[in-house]
Amino acid sequence: MKTRALIFLGAPGAGKGTQAREVAKEFGIPQISTGDILRDAVKKGTPLGLAAKVKMEAGRLVPDEVVCGIVEERIGEPDCEKGFILDGFPRTLPQAEFVDQMLVAKGRGSPLVINIRVGEDVLMKRLTGRRTCSVCGEIYNVYFGPPKVEGVCDKDGGKLLHRADDNEDTIRQRLVAYENQTSPLIDYYRQKNLLHDVDGNRDPEPIAKELCQFLKDA
Repeated sequence: MKTRALIFLGAPGAGKGTQAREVAKEFGIPQISTGDILRDAVKKGTPLGLAAKVKMEAGRLVPDEVVCGIVEERIGEPDCEKGFILDGFPRTLPQAEFVDQMLVAKGRGSPLVINIRVGEDVLMKRLTGRRTCSVCGEIYNVYFGPPKVEGVCDKDGGKLLHRADDNEDTIRQRLVAYENQTSPLIDYYRQKNLLHDVDGNRDPEPIAKELCQFLKDA
């Protein structure tokens, strides 16, 4: 894979983060999560971080110009010179247009966009069935990867927790929000011939293997 920006798209529960981690490890490039860099910018007290903090503490969405500025700062760091993965960004068409313009201005060319497609029934099981160890953070799924003993972590015996927002009503709201806000990006990138669809209804391992091979050939 030549030096390039990668963007991972997919509904909540599609496995964006999981696949982004595998690709980042395989190619030695950073996985950039907007949530992580927002928190880091706030912690460091950068001007954009302080602007984000005001909005976050007021329970408001961080404006596009602030998020975009923080992303631009992050990809200007040395570890991004060989490429990087944007996980969770862009979320809207204006953000996508900003990314395109920014990459061209920096001589980075167009991004390659990975769209992980998963059926709604699988997404529901992945999210409602998710359980997290209260001690080590290991993640299980009662449908696809249950612990040996119900409610108990295999590694350390810690109690497995079920996130309050991993319920059907909340998940359906998140899927509707994704469909309305983020899925138009699929058409945007497809028209630019930058989109590669991946069948995410399978186990993570074969998806990662197939994806890494595709990127080596890209």
